[in-house]
Amino acid sequence: MNFLRFSFSLFLAAAPVLAADQLTGFPFQSETLRYNIQWPSGISMGEASIGAQRSGAAGWRFDMHFSAGVPGVLFADTYRSNVSAELCSADLERTMTHGSKKVTEKTTFDQTRNLAERQTLSPAGGGKSELHLPACARDALAFQFFARREMGQGRVPQASKVFFGSPYDVRMEYTGAMDIPFGGKNQVTDHVNVYVKGPASDSTVEIFYARDAARTPLLIKIPAPVGKISLELVR
Repeated sequence: MNFLRFSFSLFLAAAPVLAADQLTGFPFQSETLRYNIQWPSGISMGEASIGAQRSGAAGWRFDMHFSAGVPGVLFADTYRSNVSAELCSADLERTMTHGSKKVTEKTTFDQTRNLAERQTLSPAGGGKSELHLPACARDALAFQFFARREMGQGRVPQASKVFFGSPYDVRMEYTGAMDIPFGGKNQVTDHVNVYVKGPASDSTVEIFYARDAARTPLLIKIPAPVGKISLELVR
């Protein structure tokens, strides 16, 4: 749903100044991005989509869906997040299907009290817990859109505590421009390492952002025991 600290400020190639209705993608317009999930060998193992829809006068609703499989096991998850105009989280709902096991949980953020309630909705009897929040706390979906907005404005997000069930310490490190094959040709991207540390995990995700005004993620590489699994934007 994926947090950060850039270790130094990032100078980004400036996009042409256009009216908001001429710009596409978040934060200018609603969008849906679709990705092909690939094994390290390049073989497809599933697909994912990430969406942003305007909600009310100024807020946003984010969602992410993915379905992927390994022999004998299907993984199909859905995440939904509602946020304010400042992209502070209001709630995050996660439905996770791993084989025959299905769990739905919801985290409700009380930004005025700096507290969140995490509740298992199904199966029944999962219980509740409280989480202490920093100011303008963000869930994982909200944070990745916040990072895109900041980068598009030439700013770098500070190290943050990001919530995805449990709290995670996240920081970003910009490594420079990097060419990647995309759409049959090489494309210059901004390459970022995302360091994510949680209660039982410590990993690094790579993200390759297009140099458009929306800072669209073209390629995401996620570490796994079999190697790096890739999510490549489908256009």
